[in-house]
Amino acid sequence: MSSSVTVRVLRRLQGLRAGPVRGPAGLRAEPGRFLSSGGAMNVFNRDMKKRQKQRVAALKDGHQYDYLRDEVRRITAFCLLRTFPLALDIGGGKSHIAEHLNKKRCRQTEVPTRCVVVDEEFLPFKENTFDLVLSSLSLHWINDLPGVLRQIQQVLKPDGVFIGAMVGGDTLYELRCSLQLAESEREGGFSAHVSPFTAVTDLGNLLGGAGFSLLTVDVDEVQVHYPGMMEVMTDLQGMGESNCAWNRRSLLHRDTMLAAAAVYREMYGNQDGSVPATFEILYMIGWKPHESQVRRTVFLTELTKITLKGERKSRKKREKKGN
Repeated sequence: MSSSVTVRVLRRLQGLRAGPVRGPAGLRAEPGRFLSSGGAMNVFNRDMKKRQKQRVAALKDGHQYDYLRDEVRRITAFCLLRTFPLALDIGGGKSHIAEHLNKKRCRQTEVPTRCVVVDEEFLPFKENTFDLVLSSLSLHWINDLPGVLRQIQQVLKPDGVFIGAMVGGDTLYELRCSLQLAESEREGGFSAHVSPFTAVTDLGNLLGGAGFSLLTVDVDEVQVHYPGMMEVMTDLQGMGESNCAWNRRSLLHRDTMLAAAAVYREMYGNQDGSVPATFEILYMIGWKPHESQVRRTVFLTELTKITLKGERKSRKKREKKGN
């Protein structure tokens, strides 16, 4: 073995020793996490998520990344079946919910709104304030989801209702598996590149534990087709939905990315050359307890059919144009 080759091998071994510690089955050891003041595990870097959202808000063509929120707008249909004098939209962003409410209203009047910049994990509102609380595609970035649900229940008036939609379950499993396989093969281990999500089986317990009654939980899949894996990741950035977990790895080697794109196309690609990305949307409804709710059981059953199952499709496909 020549001296130059020996030097390269030694440097390679030194780099491996100085690199991330790997646990069983090639898993990288996660950096130390810490508990919030409420005792909840901090999974997400909220400051990073704030910066991601700020970059998205500054995009001139940001509307082209709203297609997933357009698919989830059907939660607003609920609001047309009853009068809610005062409502709160948590994580309202660009007032997407209010915009669709205005489009659906029969009268030519707009819903008056007021924007308040707050942290979703610490709601600065008094108890028994709102008749309705909405949240569309925001709660999956919350560290203390049980605590936030309890806060939502507290700010609702008796007989008030919470309606939410969040990404969960097996969302982006194609991207997750492709990155894990490619990184394991090229680098001998893998890190978390897709954020962890709440399982639909946990939602009922979370809502019940927060004090909600008359619970409704449903799940739907939205499948979007892209030219390739890179376009999937570009659109996630445009949505402000990039990974912000504390244990994320900020950069991937170029050859690992190319390998992941090839794995993605080989395992999940369509005959036309496009690749799918699956988003599992979890829908939830919970009421703040009130004595009148016993008399409205039949009404709630019919309302649930309209809002969550009336026009449901098991898989929705949208062709996304790209280069």
